[in-house]
Amino acid sequence: MTLFLLGGPLIGGALAQAAATPPPTADTGDTAFMLISAALVLLMTPGLAFFYGGFVRSRNILNTLMMSFVLMAIVGVTWILWGYSLSFAPGTPFIGGLQWLGLNGVGLDVTGYLQGSNPPEVVSYAGTIPHQAFMIYQAMFAIITPALISGAIAERMSFKAYALFVLLWSTFIYTPLAHMVWAKGGFLGLYGGLGALDFAGGTVVHISSGVSALVAAIVLGPRKSHPDRLSPPHNVPFILLGAGLLWFGWFGFNAGSALSIASGTSGNLVTNAATTAFVATNTSAAAGALMWLILEAALRGKPTAVGAATGAVAGLVGITPAAGFVTPLSAILIGFITAFVCFYAVSFKHKLKVDDALDTYPVHGVGGTVGAILTAIFATVEVNSAGKNGVLKGNFSELGVELVAIVIAYVIAAVGTWIILKIIEATVGLRVKEEAEYQGLDINEHGEEGYNSEFSDRINVS
Repeated sequence: MTLFLLGGPLIGGALAQAAATPPPTADTGDTAFMLISAALVLLMTPGLAFFYGGFVRSRNILNTLMMSFVLMAIVGVTWILWGYSLSFAPGTPFIGGLQWLGLNGVGLDVTGYLQGSNPPEVVSYAGTIPHQAFMIYQAMFAIITPALISGAIAERMSFKAYALFVLLWSTFIYTPLAHMVWAKGGFLGLYGGLGALDFAGGTVVHISSGVSALVAAIVLGPRKSHPDRLSPPHNVPFILLGAGLLWFGWFGFNAGSALSIASGTSGNLVTNAATTAFVATNTSAAAGALMWLILEAALRGKPTAVGAATGAVAGLVGITPAAGFVTPLSAILIGFITAFVCFYAVSFKHKLKVDDALDTYPVHGVGGTVGAILTAIFATVEVNSAGKNGVLKGNFSELGVELVAIVIAYVIAAVGTWIILKIIEATVGLRVKEEAEYQGLDINEHGEEGYNSEFSDRINVS
């Protein structure tokens, strides 16, 4: 009793110290890495704007730029209000819950915010960064994905219809796919689902946008100038600038998807998913550009700047689902194969006479599909213990899982896009008037011009 009484103050002090133990705090290095990666992904949207803008006629340059820029406004708001909750809050295997609407409960905590949902061992999406940092990083993916679709419907869709379309598409197509692949308990993903490998968005971003772009091009119909009076790209330097910005931003897109810069182990090997993804991204982009240039030189006599830019983007698309799971040599093969297939997909699209104006489906839809399949072939836990082995490592079942994910993404994107477009067509209409299409969408949809004619007249007079 005497010992107990004497030890009372010590026990009380220990309990008080335990009660005062602060909650886990964010790792400053990981947080800085993720915020920079988020900014890089956002930069991809204006990069895409310039990439697409260089292809269209000069009278449509502002409209094409705006079709990317407006996503930063629309999704920048809707993601906070409902997009993040539907994508990542615990819910059903197919869609998230409503508990995080308006970011209710989404704070600066680093762990525990998924406590109580299945699978029970997963208590956060990234245990070293604030929850809001993860949220805003994912917002940048939600912004650029519907912007990719604009390449297929350029120069003929009304801006009002387009704004309504991306609002509905980002809500009813993107959020369920993101939830199924990346969210805890999602039907297709690694957090308690079928186990499809999609490191940075081959299925969620590129297949969904590419397939939707093809459906949109078919429903909308061809441009009045298609296919007999099409104009060449009006500004090839814009295309190269856009491709360069996309390539640069893609490091945040892929390497940032590691959600940490920390190293780990796989057996006796040291692993670092962010570094692996960064190296694979650059390697595949280079291989894709090189393959496209070789094909052009061999088959058409001259390698082109547009071809180099398109090949690089194809390589980037192909490596996106695989970036954190494959070796650099595999990344070279992925870049080569994806660019090769996309090159012929572009040619085949022209034979079908589908007016996918800027080849969104042949590059993003086909490239994303090829990349997902190649992920299942080349993936290895030797570079990422959190992933899975692929076919070359003896896991043949992974190919079946990836094919299931591809088919589901195709069906959701195709059917959902068709329904959304038909609703808009029956309400506000889809296309601009024929006269406006010939005059250009800049002046008719926005009341301004990309290249001021008054300034041009002054130059001519002088």
